[in-house]
Amino acid sequence: MTDQLELTVVLPCLNEAETVEICIKRALGSMAELGIKGEVLVADNGSTDGSQELSRAAGARVVDVPIRGYGAALRYGIEAANSEFIIMGDADDSYALEDLGPFVEQLRAGADLVMGNRFKGGIAPGAMPPLHRYLGNPVLSYMGRLFFKIDAGDFHCGMRGFRRDKMVALGLTTTGMEFASEMIVRASQAGFDIREVPTTLRKDGRSRPPHLRTWRDGWRHLRFLLAFSPRWLLLYPSFFLITVGLVLVLVLEFGDKNIGHVSLSINTMLVAATMVIVGLQMLGLAVVSRAYAAAMGLQGNHTKIENRLEQLVLGDGVWIGLLLGLAGLAVFAVETWKWRGADFHGLQAAQTVRIMIIGMLLIVVGAQTIFSSFTLSLTRVGEI
Repeated sequence: MTDQLELTVVLPCLNEAETVEICIKRALGSMAELGIKGEVLVADNGSTDGSQELSRAAGARVVDVPIRGYGAALRYGIEAANSEFIIMGDADDSYALEDLGPFVEQLRAGADLVMGNRFKGGIAPGAMPPLHRYLGNPVLSYMGRLFFKIDAGDFHCGMRGFRRDKMVALGLTTTGMEFASEMIVRASQAGFDIREVPTTLRKDGRSRPPHLRTWRDGWRHLRFLLAFSPRWLLLYPSFFLITVGLVLVLVLEFGDKNIGHVSLSINTMLVAATMVIVGLQMLGLAVVSRAYAAAMGLQGNHTKIENRLEQLVLGDGVWIGLLLGLAGLAVFAVETWKWRGADFHGLQAAQTVRIMIIGMLLIVVGAQTIFSSFTLSLTRVGEI
């Protein structure tokens, strides 16, 4: 094995014959100016336009990646690198690979992950579609900061620097464009020292359309952010549904209510009961997802409410569920007794249906609580 290098510039590549050479030359030139012992590694995703040969001729090492996808290419490139630090970019000549200095400076100063910020560094005309610049990137970056408390202004900048050993230790798994989100989320949860430096973005130099697909890849990023944040996907919406649903059920149990020209009756009560059931299902999934993520080392910074909910469901969920279920059966028994008293003839439907909704709700909520408790216990096998 060769001596370990200080820096490897990893470029994922799929049919970038028009631009890969200039990217390699820019990166090698920057390393020479900085006096860095390093290399450019092209992680090729199955190019058919001769990108591999052009890369080698320009002085890069080429690694063939058998799995398609931006994330897969970067993962293979990171694994194949033999250096202390890695800077990743693109092979389309859109990133400032001729200016690696700010990233190297922060890495040498102790940063684990250095994010580029194109909004601070400058975006050339035509370099980023308006939909990405004014909606997609700002919205997804805001959600990343909100969900994970990550102080990054450009969540999806493709030019980043990091310590190779720490990034490999994260065990990143995604293969598509959402790899960019996984990297920063997992790094944040692992307590990495994350810093940000301005970087520029210019219009790419290729004549073909980009590999990025706005809606498909945007959805993959959003789905990943939500999946890694059960609090925002499940917990908070469940609180809303349960609270609103319970208030409506309790209010309508005593009769119809009029709000202006709107009349709320049994139909509304059924909708409210459905809200409670769906909300409780989401709450159970939130608790189980949080526990599973914690067991896998994927989730951190839990609130006291989350911890208390997990303890309550795990420790007392079965008994709470049984009590609720028995209460629901008692409601049914009482109504059946009343029906018997009427010689099993018709009852007052309006009032009977209301109390039966309560009974149904108690039984369903009780059953969900019991099942959530047992499911949660699966994440604690060996501890209980």
